[in-house]
Amino acid sequence: MTGMIFSGFGGQGILTTGMIAAEAGMKLGMHVTWYPSYGSQMRGGTANCSVKLDTKDIASPYVKEIDILCAMNAASVDKFQGHMRPGALLLVDAGAVPESHPMREDVQVVRVPVAEIANECENPKGANLVMLGAIAAHTDLFEVETLAKLVDEFFAKKGKTNPKNKLCLLAGAKCE
Repeated sequence: MTGMIFSGFGGQGILTTGMIAAEAGMKLGMHVTWYPSYGSQMRGGTANCSVKLDTKDIASPYVKEIDILCAMNAASVDKFQGHMRPGALLLVDAGAVPESHPMREDVQVVRVPVAEIANECENPKGANLVMLGAIAAHTDLFEVETLAKLVDEFFAKKGKTNPKNKLCLLAGAKCE
């Protein structure tokens, strides 16, 4: 079982990122849970979602030990890093979480300049998709091309097609 938490401020596409990851898991034939949590004020308040992927039935959507944490701000690192398994993957927004911010030494930390990359792709709202691409690059959960196709399908269902969304995801997948 893989337990993921996506966390940041409302309006950053946190819940969308988790939903796309969950849909990717379903397309791979996995059992999936997606559990959102957000404050009463959507934009600017805190938002996070839990995603679980497994080949077997999942008893609870609650992620007790985090395998992958995507933190789009320092508050998210502080809130969730204590629940990470040793050796887990912590992806942080390099523009929002200072290098000096205290982070666990027993997890793999990847700093992703999501806003910078999204701006280079001329899609500032695509920072969450940059982070999703970084997940594909640093795990064996998803193929980058599969995620890119799912991103296009996800937004097409909402009538919000934007080829720059896919560019953000692909650029994020190149992050080391």
